[in-house]
Amino acid sequence: MCPPAPDAVSYDVTIAGRQWETLRSRLVEAGHTVHTLTPHPGLPDLVFAADGAFTVDGVAYGARRSHPQGAREAAVHEAFYRRLGGFRYVASSQVNRGEDFAYLPGAYGGVILAGYGFGTEAVAHVEAQDVLRRPVVSLRLVDRRLDHLGAVLAPLDDANIAYWPDAFSPASRQVLARLFPQAVLAGEPDGLNLVSDGHHVFLGAHAPDLVERVAAAGYQPVPVDLSELRGGVKRCVAELRP
Repeated sequence: MCPPAPDAVSYDVTIAGRQWETLRSRLVEAGHTVHTLTPHPGLPDLVFAADGAFTVDGVAYGARRSHPQGAREAAVHEAFYRRLGGFRYVASSQVNRGEDFAYLPGAYGGVILAGYGFGTEAVAHVEAQDVLRRPVVSLRLVDRRLDHLGAVLAPLDDANIAYWPDAFSPASRQVLARLFPQAVLAGEPDGLNLVSDGHHVFLGAHAPDLVERVAAAGYQPVPVDLSELRGGVKRCVAELRP
């Protein structure tokens, strides 16, 4: 995770800082180790740590953005993974956003779900499969307001997901229905930008319907108010998979 930047103008730094610290505290209380990046002047979006890379089995597949600020952010994330140790960082040659991927180690021998259509190019899925050595299932996103996979789909445990069907093309909806017949189907996209450890589900406090559906499926929801950081819980947390 990365604290909000002190010079940010896209969000109220004081409010965002309190909300960010609450999320960090909830993760630590649940038994997780949280590594923190140092904010950099002029890079307010570093707070969205999941944008930096996608990790599987000790390999960090770096994100690649098309704008200059994205390149500066990528350098910060690359330095973090190299300093942390235990990860092999691979810079991407294709445009992708880290949170446009989701890994389910207990499904089909370990499968990666990947979104495309807006922020990530489909060809990046081919590169990710080569780098991470896991099968990648490509899913086409069709709602421009929800332009990355992390906003509309999230793993709940090693083998099951929650998602909003309307975010996907008809063919992609059919694929998801076949692969995950027990999935939690959200009635709306609010709150799906979440992180789960298989028991605790950290999600936005503004999504009571999803909180109820997650609880009914046997998980323990942990609602957190991240209204100032509109990217949501998932986008603020880069999950490390050694």
